[in-house]
Amino acid sequence: MEGLLRPTHLLIILVIVLILFGPGRLPELGKGLGRGIREFKDAFRGGDAAKKD
Repeated sequence: MEGLLRPTHLLIILVIVLILFGPGRLPELGKGLGRGIREFKDAFRGGDAAKKD
């Protein structure tokens, strides 16, 4: 196995997510994931970055 996240694997994951959540919920899921990553990075840095929301 050369790599875990090959383009074929990412495509299969995307199809499964589309089936489970539907195309209408994808923007909401992406927004939540982005917010979570941003909060994690802020907590990792140890600072309270200015909130844009």
